[in-house]
Amino acid sequence: MTDEEQALFRLLRQVNLTPRASQRDLAKAVGVSLGRFNAQLKSAMTDGLIQTSDLDGTDPASTDRRKRVAYVLTHRGATEQARLTDRFLARKFAEYDALHAELTGSSSGYVPPNNRTTLMQNNLAPIPELYVSYDSAQKLKVEAADLTSHDLSPRQICDLELLMNGGFNPLKGFLSEADYNSVVDTMRLTTGELWPMPITLDVSEDFAASLEIGQDIALRDQEGVILATMTVTDRWTPNKAHEAEQVFGADDDAHPAVNYLHNQAGKIYLGGPVTGIQQPVHYDFRARRDTPNELRSYFRKMGWRKVVAFQTRNPLHRAHQELTFRAAREAQANLLIHPVVGLTKPGDVDHFTRVRCYEAVLDKYPQSTTSMSLLNLAMRMAGPREAVWHGLIRKNHGCTHFIVGRDHAGPGKNSAGDDFYGPYDAQDLFRENQEEMGIEMVDFKHMVWVDERAQYEAIDEIEDKDEVTILNISGTELRRRLQEGLEIPEWFSFPEVVKELRRTKPPRSKQGFTVFFTGFSGSGKSTIANALMVKLMEMGGRPVTLLDGDIVRKNLSSELGFSKEHRDLNIRRIGYVASEITKNGGIAICAPIAPYATTRRAVREDIEGFGAFVEVHVATSIEECERRDRKGLYKLAREGKIKEFTGISDPYDVPVDPELRVETENVDVDNCAHQVLLKLESMGLIAAE
Repeated sequence: MTDEEQALFRLLRQVNLTPRASQRDLAKAVGVSLGRFNAQLKSAMTDGLIQTSDLDGTDPASTDRRKRVAYVLTHRGATEQARLTDRFLARKFAEYDALHAELTGSSSGYVPPNNRTTLMQNNLAPIPELYVSYDSAQKLKVEAADLTSHDLSPRQICDLELLMNGGFNPLKGFLSEADYNSVVDTMRLTTGELWPMPITLDVSEDFAASLEIGQDIALRDQEGVILATMTVTDRWTPNKAHEAEQVFGADDDAHPAVNYLHNQAGKIYLGGPVTGIQQPVHYDFRARRDTPNELRSYFRKMGWRKVVAFQTRNPLHRAHQELTFRAAREAQANLLIHPVVGLTKPGDVDHFTRVRCYEAVLDKYPQSTTSMSLLNLAMRMAGPREAVWHGLIRKNHGCTHFIVGRDHAGPGKNSAGDDFYGPYDAQDLFRENQEEMGIEMVDFKHMVWVDERAQYEAIDEIEDKDEVTILNISGTELRRRLQEGLEIPEWFSFPEVVKELRRTKPPRSKQGFTVFFTGFSGSGKSTIANALMVKLMEMGGRPVTLLDGDIVRKNLSSELGFSKEHRDLNIRRIGYVASEITKNGGIAICAPIAPYATTRRAVREDIEGFGAFVEVHVATSIEECERRDRKGLYKLAREGKIKEFTGISDPYDVPVDPELRVETENVDVDNCAHQVLLKLESMGLIAAE
């Protein structure tokens, strides 16, 4: 090593060991003057080997708020440190071998470690976390009790957990405005590091207005437990349409993350560093949950140098098993089954069922080379960007390889009925960035069953396609078979998995469901709903509950007015009660006006996780409703005595694609209710015993 290389090696090593130390302390540890150290540091930063991050005081629990910075190695810096370490060790081994030969007359027999790679080093070494020590956490809990608090949403809790435990390394908190803009437009932080997904704390306008820049706030879970504190360094109103276009490829509400962005997320973003106090508490599958450093420690203990991660949000079937076996063989690596148990796509199988399915088939894998761990990640379904994001997260968890599938993390169809992303867009973007990411991609192979050979094979590798019988069952077909209680062949899935799925998803005729009537006031919703309730009760078999708009207003939402915000809240309450009824196998019949399409969609998503949602548009014209006007409401609305009245002074979003549209003019109530019954029968929701 040259003198310059030795000086750089000492600098990088010391920065990596003590990133929070002052320049004076670092210079002393390296053994140079402060002036010389500053020159070396400036050169290393210019070369992109070291970067800075803001730091308040040396102790996160300290009351000293003087602004300082921490010095951390970039990916390039870590690579250079590993290279110089190999050079340093090789030189020391050579010196030792020469000394050994001089003293004993024979070689020492030691061989320099010439096969070490950055990838191996990084997947074994601990990574930074944002938690303070236990003693500091106890002090912070007491101090944070007096801070302004923000109650985190489920998605924000997932993000905070991965920030604190290092899963989102190199992030040190929620993105600043500058980092947010850079990530949205370039997939990079302002430091130049690759990061494709904006991680921001979205809050309401009122809460944001109550804060000052530089103020510390307490971040609490939904039970009020303080998980972390955050120093608010940035506050801004984002251009959400631009974020949707750049990150998700389209500003289209058919995308679940875009819908969340516009209709559920707060209007203001906050950014700033986070100080972790404690992990969120998970009571389910605790033995299966591992932080990045816990997984890295496990890999070190097991001697795993290469680890391929399999991302999944669906149950494992036989094709997945064959795929993961092949991926591990291709990479000559051990296998980590790493399913997401945070927020996934609305309508996905719940994570409790999925984990039971994973555990049921885990013994089909070699125990010595396979492990499973749960990832509490809130997915965005962002396709190509999400694939890169997943890869970075898995690298932080100690993995060296990552399986990227066809249409990885795709959300399905857009408003025009086309796929949001091309089938191989995710693989292409991952491949472009994998060298910088430090994790290698293993292509997902589309596996199909070849009946004559009784085995799974990659569809692209079958040369005699025209001469053999190729079988496959799509996700849609699987759901249909589960709903109708049809056979699921053993070549497709494991009996243990099918058993678990049938426990959670019995045939539709035995599931709970919700019938959701929507239409103008006076359209006949309540009358038809009452008739339908009587007919379903006459059939028996499941409890039936009517959630009529007026009844709910009286008993559940009596304190609410008729502003858009209050009407939305009323509908969400109806949706929540209906989802609980549906989850427990009952039938919920809802009959509110529900004028806004976004709110109806949110209710649908809440319910479809537990059973069917049947939207019935009672399509009575506004003229006919006004002619009926049994309550005199339209007359008062025309006179201006009722403000924001649906159809008169406030809009009604006509359902575009309801399960059923019912005309009530010149049609009796019994016939309308019978139309709904026929629809329920055609959907398999009611059936003869």
